[in-house]
Amino acid sequence: MEPRGAALALDLCWHCHSTVGGEYFCEQCVKVQPIHGEDYFTVLGLPHRLEIDLADLERIYHDLSRKFHPDFYRGKTSREQRISLDNSATLNKAYRTLKDPYARVEYLIHLKERSCREIPSQPPPDLLEEILETREALEELRHLHRTSGDGRKPELRAKLFDERSRLGEKNREVEDRIQALMRRWDALGAGEGPCTESQREILKAIRDLLSHRTYLQNILREIAEETQ
Repeated sequence: MEPRGAALALDLCWHCHSTVGGEYFCEQCVKVQPIHGEDYFTVLGLPHRLEIDLADLERIYHDLSRKFHPDFYRGKTSREQRISLDNSATLNKAYRTLKDPYARVEYLIHLKERSCREIPSQPPPDLLEEILETREALEELRHLHRTSGDGRKPELRAKLFDERSRLGEKNREVEDRIQALMRRWDALGAGEGPCTESQREILKAIRDLLSHRTYLQNILREIAEETQ
């Protein structure tokens, strides 16, 4: 897969005012063109799919990185140098986001639903009572750490180790469900236009699961920190 040029917001070259056909370099004067308001998939020449070939992503990223690298613009005009810096920064953000499958799907939800990038974490409903008990055990263990008391430390640590195993398995189940929904999204041939009702349902389901995953990972991290 070759990286394609983004559909630039400005259709005239900033230097020679020739028409720019969605490419990163003007065909007439060969000046680098700025990336204006493009989504990260478009920046890297990728469709709005949730399962992508990471080898392709890596190759496209490195190809564009070389083309935009500021070192190649040291003898150029100040505007070309600024464009190369801005394009490199955008490219790096796009690559970091799309490389991670969960950051990728959260970003796509943002694109399609125009929702807040920060998806709030909520506990999985079927584990709410168990998680509340786990938090109580964590707070008690923290109190014992602060007061240098032994008390129920061994009992609490054993309980939290068990919870870490159970919640870790639940986290893997949530991730498996997210992956299955990602495959369903791609199977619908989702493009860059407005979402259909089926696509919106998939994104809503993924959003809920991402919220659960974040919550589970947060509490798993807390358990690891207190029991290490």
